[in-house]
Amino acid sequence: MAPQGSRAPLEFGGPLGAAALMLLLPATMFHLLLVARSGPARLLGLPPYLPGPEALWSPWALLLWLTWLGLQAAFYLLPARKMAEGQELKDKTRLRYPINGFQALVLTALLVGLGVSAGLPLGMLTEMLLPLAFVATLTAFIFSLLLYLKALIAPASALAPGGNSGNPIYDFFLGRELNPRICSFDCKYFCELRPGLIGWVLINLALLVQEAELRGSPSLAMWLVNGFQLLYVGDALWYEEAVLTTMDITHDGFGFMLAFGDLAWVPFTYSLQAQFLLYHPQPLELSMASVICLINGLETISTATGRQLLVSGWWGMVRHPNYLGDLIMALAWSLPCGVSHLLPYFYLLYFTALLVHREARDEQQCLQKYGLAWREYCRRVPYRIVPYIY
Repeated sequence: MAPQGSRAPLEFGGPLGAAALMLLLPATMFHLLLVARSGPARLLGLPPYLPGPEALWSPWALLLWLTWLGLQAAFYLLPARKMAEGQELKDKTRLRYPINGFQALVLTALLVGLGVSAGLPLGMLTEMLLPLAFVATLTAFIFSLLLYLKALIAPASALAPGGNSGNPIYDFFLGRELNPRICSFDCKYFCELRPGLIGWVLINLALLVQEAELRGSPSLAMWLVNGFQLLYVGDALWYEEAVLTTMDITHDGFGFMLAFGDLAWVPFTYSLQAQFLLYHPQPLELSMASVICLINGLETISTATGRQLLVSGWWGMVRHPNYLGDLIMALAWSLPCGVSHLLPYFYLLYFTALLVHREARDEQQCLQKYGLAWREYCRRVPYRIVPYIY
C-alpha cells in the first residue's frame, strides 16, 4: 500500500460517492433500457414496469456474452499490425500494446456477415438487451472484485495514483492497480475499446435489422445514427494507439468504474438513440438529414495523438476544443430522433456532465504538471470548453 503522503485526493465524493455511483449507474442503464421501449418514453418518468428475475436472467444471454468476450479476447491475441509502447511507468519501464482493434472490428463484421447470410436472426438480439445488460453488469462486479484481490498482492509501483486510499469501497470503484495484466494480456486496455465499442455498433446493427423486418426498410434516421456511430467507433479503433495517452490508461486504476463503463454502460447506453428509433420511428426530411450530416462532419484536424480537434484557432479560444467537438458530435447523434422527446438527448446531457468533470480533473493534473505556465495559459485562454460561456 502506498504511503499516506503519496495518496491522491479522493474523487467522486469519496467512499460514499463511490458506493452511490455503483448503485446509480446500473439503475440508470436499466431505466433507459426500459423507458426506450415504453410508449411515453419519458426520460424523467418511471418505467412502465419493473422487470422480474425471469426478464433479467437468461442462461442463453450469459452464454452469448461469454462467447462475445472470448471472441474479442481471441482477436486481441492475434498478430498485430503494430506494437506500441505506453507511457513511462513509476519503475521507468514501458508496457507494450498490440494495435489491432480495427482488425478486430473487421473480423467481427466478417463473422456477423457470414452469420446473417447463413440465416442468423440478428434482429432477435434486440429482445435480449435486458438479460445481456444484466449479465454484463454482473460480469463487471465479479471482474472488479477479482481485480481488487489481484491488486492486494501487486507491488507499490504497479498501483494507480488514486486507487490505493485504503478504503475498500473507494478502491474497488476506482481501481487499485494501474495496468493489471495476465501474462501479456492487458485487461484494462482490452476492455477500453474492444468488447464495449464493437458491441455497441453490433447492437445498433441489430436494431436496424429489426426495424427493417418490422417496417420493410430502415428509416433514414436509423441509417444516420448507425452511420455516425460506426464512423466514431471505426475512427477510435483505427487510431487505437491514441488511447495510450488518455487519463483512463495513464492515470486511472482498473476497477468497477472503468469495468462497468467499458463492458456495460457503453454498449447498452450509447445505443439509446437506435433503441428509441426502433420503438418510436421519427420522420426525417432529406434536407434536415443533410444539415445533421454537416453538424457531425465539421472540418477537423488530427493531433499527434490521433485525437480529432476543431479547426486551428480554437486552442486560442478554449482550453479543451476537443471536448467541444465531442459535444457537437453528440448533438448530431441525437437530432435524427427529432425534438419531441428528451430521452434520445440523454447521451448529450450525460456527456456534458462527464466532460465538465473530466475537464476539472485535467485542469488539476495540468496545474500539477506545468505549474505557473499552466496558470499563464489559463489567464490567456479563460474559457474551458465553450467560448464565452464556459
